[in-house]
Amino acid sequence: MDAITAQWATVRPDLDTVPMAVFGRIYRLSGTMAQRIDRAYKPYGVSRGEFDVLATLRRAGKPYTLSPRRLSETLMLTTGGMTGRLDRLERAGLLSRSPDPHDRRGLRVTLSERGLEVVDGAVGAGLAVQREALAAALDESEAEQLAGLLRKLLNATGA
Repeated sequence: MDAITAQWATVRPDLDTVPMAVFGRIYRLSGTMAQRIDRAYKPYGVSRGEFDVLATLRRAGKPYTLSPRRLSETLMLTTGGMTGRLDRLERAGLLSRSPDPHDRRGLRVTLSERGLEVVDGAVGAGLAVQREALAAALDESEAEQLAGLLRKLLNATGA
């Protein structure tokens, strides 16, 4: 990013490239960490998208059950995208779908015992990768400060 912003400064010294430097680093960091987290989840047999479904059910607390609609809303997925993930996870025995006892047209998605084991292992592995990346460059105070600054930026952008 330093080389890119330096090139812009040479050809367009009138530009303020600080936003490019900030967001360019965020994009690159996101891509790098996505690859590392994918590798951390691989031994558990799930992709990041599948992990997100399992983690959403896990965070819901016992009995680890949500409607497909609630999952779609939480993960900002279309119903078609959600159905594909649920199909794969159900075939793998990580969750089950059953009729909603309160809505004849509705379904409930429930994390299986195996799904609980997988998500608990995968979340630990993913956090270890993230913790290692932070510790390589930042102390605990700096990491907390960065988290706060990113929260502030996200809130300001409406993300």
